[in-house]
Amino acid sequence: MYTCSQCRKWFSSQSVLYAHMNIHTGKYMCTECGKCCKDSYALAVHRRIHSGEKPFECTVCNKRFTQLGTLVKHSRIHSGDKPYKCYMCDKAFSQSGDLNKHIRVHMGDKPYQCHMCDKAFSESGNLNNHMRVHTGDKPFKCHMCNRAFSESGSLNKHMRVHMGDKPYKYHKCDKAFSESGSLNSHMRVHTADRPYKCHVCNMAFSQSDILIIHMKVHTGDSIQVFTV
Repeated sequence: MYTCSQCRKWFSSQSVLYAHMNIHTGKYMCTECGKCCKDSYALAVHRRIHSGEKPFECTVCNKRFTQLGTLVKHSRIHSGDKPYKCYMCDKAFSQSGDLNKHIRVHMGDKPYQCHMCDKAFSESGNLNNHMRVHTGDKPFKCHMCNRAFSESGSLNKHMRVHMGDKPYKYHKCDKAFSESGSLNSHMRVHTADRPYKCHVCNMAFSQSDILIIHMKVHTGDSIQVFTV
């Protein structure tokens, strides 16, 4: 291993170390923002941030990118290619970063900890979402009504109500739903699957909310229960 005398980073070869040292010497410096790069190619790619140049275009959706590598990653959305496979299970991913996040599930690694309740998360994004529980922040607002949400995914699901979008279709009866969870619940009508079981009387239900209603029978609440 070769160590940089300036920042103590480690490198696997001397040539990679020499390229890294150019960052410290300022050999390849951006004249607009002062950022130092390891070589002329890295500097040329960086300058596209200032110029707005995006020479690499997706042939499917015409989206453009500043780097070829970013285009390659993007193209996997269209091709469905998932070259990064988990060695502990059968899951595969289109990007290496997603695989690294997934590995934490197996390792139990949760480096992102909430300072207000000591909950820990394997991804920084999950911690950011969790913090809104404490702050009550709902930054994702619907432009068609007054509802607001703490997560972008919740807003996207809500927007389908306004748009009438129902992308989740069941092939056996042609029914369609705006959320995947609603489709899964509907499928149990056909399969007769009842995964939600009462721990008191062992009755089983196809939906979790029906189990919640049923539990009130045992708690003494007076409510009519329908078995589904």
